[in-house]
Amino acid sequence: MKSPRILGMILAGGQGSRLSPLTLKRSKPAVPFGSKYRIIDFAINNFMNSDIFSIYVLTQFKAQSLTEHIQRGWRFGTFLSDYFITLVPAQMYRFEELGPVWYRGTADAVYQNMHLIDNHDAEYVAVFSGDHIYKMNIRHMVDQHIATGADVTIAAYPMPQSEAHRFGVMQVDENWRVTEFLEKPANPPGIPGDPTTTLTSMGNYIFSRKALDDLLDTNMGGDKAGFDFGGDVIPHALENGYKVQAYDFHKNPIPGQEGIPNTYWKDVGTLDAYYEANMDLVSVSPDFDLYNHLWPLRTSSEFSPPTKFVHEVEGRKGQAFNSIMAGGTIISGGTVRDSVLGRAVRTHSYSLVESSVLFDNVEVHRNAHIRRAIIDKDVEIPEGTTIGVNPAEDAERGFKITESGIVVVPKGYKF
Repeated sequence: MKSPRILGMILAGGQGSRLSPLTLKRSKPAVPFGSKYRIIDFAINNFMNSDIFSIYVLTQFKAQSLTEHIQRGWRFGTFLSDYFITLVPAQMYRFEELGPVWYRGTADAVYQNMHLIDNHDAEYVAVFSGDHIYKMNIRHMVDQHIATGADVTIAAYPMPQSEAHRFGVMQVDENWRVTEFLEKPANPPGIPGDPTTTLTSMGNYIFSRKALDDLLDTNMGGDKAGFDFGGDVIPHALENGYKVQAYDFHKNPIPGQEGIPNTYWKDVGTLDAYYEANMDLVSVSPDFDLYNHLWPLRTSSEFSPPTKFVHEVEGRKGQAFNSIMAGGTIISGGTVRDSVLGRAVRTHSYSLVESSVLFDNVEVHRNAHIRRAIIDKDVEIPEGTTIGVNPAEDAERGFKITESGIVVVPKGYKF
């Protein structure tokens, strides 16, 4: 049986303003995560591990870092025309129709690139967000979409009704056909048989080709102002009789974790959420497992040397506990605890790094103490400096301090 032609479109243009200063010089999908990855890597890996190899990545804000990351690390051979990961910057492709506008929303980003779907002759289009951390077998969702004869299938995350008011939510019938889509309702609806659980939209969609063409032409053409899938296109589809199905993310099967519900989905859209997600990775039994060899998590290769630990004398030992770190890092007579370190980090003698996230090329000099902090790339921390120990001192330096007390040092900061 011939496999359906599926085209992936990853929306990776998010500004991520709530992640500032990490997004001062990069978009949200380009923010490093988990020592060696970028946030965008998890969406791409989901497509790759689902055997969907035709992928466009739609970029917009501060895209240079993201562009370089994908160009360096995500390439197929040149002989397979249906195997590609191609960057698509906002380029006003419909200038004659829409005028000088960039992507005005999630649906508009796809609308302005409908020619790519035409060129690929796709039967189904998977439109997914590029700024969440999760694992998903997208093929399983496509299979349900085809089996139910849906025009649109929305990935649904079941969550307690009391927490769902912050999201777009779906009301469904007993067959999980969507009957209503509500944006951040005060009283979210429950699901049949379980009124305490609400289905929230993950912002991931499977569209049948004709339905996508019709819906975007209806919502985007001319002076129409329906720029987002959740707020505009999906409600329009429901009003006009399109078959919209919900897909239960918790039932998504991930190889290597059989029998375990797929419940991990994080929007690391705030500094505190981002920090907590990184700290989960260094726990003994993390909620998000990086080490499942049946679901490999690829990223760009920097050809770094191995991590190195040096010095073993009393009071001056290169050591790390409950931590992860990328290649090229040297722990030289210092101690690292409960932390996530990027590539080519250097910690010198008698230094202490605890419960922190250090990006690439951070250097921590002797007797420095870093606690509950996020340090962006290319920061050199002088001897004896403390970060995250004295809030008044951190505030005087101009560092951002989150509600939970996490100190954030911007890229390239000079002490």
